[in-house]
Amino acid sequence: MMSFTDTHIHLYAEEFDSDRETLILEAIQEDVGHFYLPNIDSSSIDGMLRLEKQFPQNCFAMMGLHPCSVKENWKEEMKIVESWLEKRKFVAIGEMGIDLYWDKTFVEEQKEVFRQQILLANQYSLPVVIHSRDSFEMIYELLQERPKEGPCGIFHCFTGNADQAQRAIDLGFYLGIGGVLTFKNSGLDKVVENIDLRHLVLETDAPYLAPTPFRGKRNIPVYLKMIAEKLAMIHGKTLEEIGKITSENATKIFTH
Repeated sequence: MMSFTDTHIHLYAEEFDSDRETLILEAIQEDVGHFYLPNIDSSSIDGMLRLEKQFPQNCFAMMGLHPCSVKENWKEEMKIVESWLEKRKFVAIGEMGIDLYWDKTFVEEQKEVFRQQILLANQYSLPVVIHSRDSFEMIYELLQERPKEGPCGIFHCFTGNADQAQRAIDLGFYLGIGGVLTFKNSGLDKVVENIDLRHLVLETDAPYLAPTPFRGKRNIPVYLKMIAEKLAMIHGKTLEEIGKITSENATKIFTH
C-alpha cells in the first residue's frame, strides 16, 4: 500500500478555513496520510492543536517561533513556546530559523531566538525544523557555534546548492523537498539527483509554494504526490518507492 508523509504543512492557516476538512480527507483518500504542523507564533497554536485533536492519527504538532514572527515582543513569544514545551509532548521544535528575505530589522534577535530554540530542542531531545530562506550560511555558523544534538531534524524547503546540501547532511539533517523541485529553472532537480533518498523528506508547505502547474495558486495537501512524482522521475524510482523511503525517513525524525 502506498503512503506519503507531508513533513511541513500549515493546515491551520486561514487559507483553508472554507474547506480544510474536505482537503484533509481527500488527501488521506489519496494515500497522503500524515501531516506535520509547524507552529508560527502564539496566534497559530489554538488552530494547530484543534486540528491535532480532530485528526489524532494524521496531524502532529510542533512548537516553535517562526523567524518572521521575531519582533519587539520575541521574549514574550519565547516564554509561550517554553511553557507549552513544559506542558505536553510535541514532535519537534519548529518552525524556527533565520529569514533574510523579507525583513532584516531583527536579524540579531532572530539569531538569539535560534540559539534559544536549539537549546530547548537539545533539552527536550526533539528534532528541529529549520526555515533557512537566504540564510543557510548564517544558520550553518550558528550550528557550528551551538551544535544540535541528535535527533537533528530537517532543513525545511531546502533550495541550496550541492555543497550546502552535503554540509547539512554531514551535520545529521534531512532535506525537506517541496514544490520548488517542480519549478522550471530552479536548479533544485540537479542538486537532488545526486543526493541519496535516505536524506530526503517530502513537504508541501501548503498553502504556499504550490508545485507546477499550480505555481502561484493555493497549495493543497494532495499536491504532495506531484512533488513525489517529480522526485521519482529524477531518481528513476516508482512513486511507491518514493513514498515508502521518504515516509520512513520522516518516522525516523519525528518518532524517537
